[in-house]
Amino acid sequence: MQISQEQLEAVIRKVLQEQMAGLTKPMEKCVDKTSGVLVVKGRSVRPEPFDTGKPGTKVFLSDVMTLEESPRLMAGIMEMEESSFPWTLQYDEVDYIIEGVLEIKIGDAVIRGEEGDILFIPKGSSISFVAPGKTRFMYVTYPADWAEQE
Repeated sequence: MQISQEQLEAVIRKVLQEQMAGLTKPMEKCVDKTSGVLVVKGRSVRPEPFDTGKPGTKVFLSDVMTLEESPRLMAGIMEMEESSFPWTLQYDEVDYIIEGVLEIKIGDAVIRGEEGDILFIPKGSSISFVAPGKTRFMYVTYPADWAEQE
């Protein structure tokens, strides 16, 4: 069997793409040591799988600061795809929708945020995060240790 140069190039390209997909670049951020001002390159944030407690959800998140860098506020990026999960917030949260649609279901009401919208969810809210398609949004929480709040 003879393999053409085009076929060989296609196979090599596919193998390289598969190998490169496993290599993720680290998040790009810089902290000015004098002022404490932090810059995070948003496009460099690659959220990791997040356990929502609901099987089958496609939810990913990544905090973009450490508690040492920001002991009062936390921020991060969350991505969801055709998923929903219930959540009770023990902290205040502001969400800025970067792309897609994010719905907050609270009781019988659905609050819909679209690209460019800002949502505020007060502490103590029992909601469901809903992504009817693919969405990416930035969250800001107070206090910073949102995952430790009970």
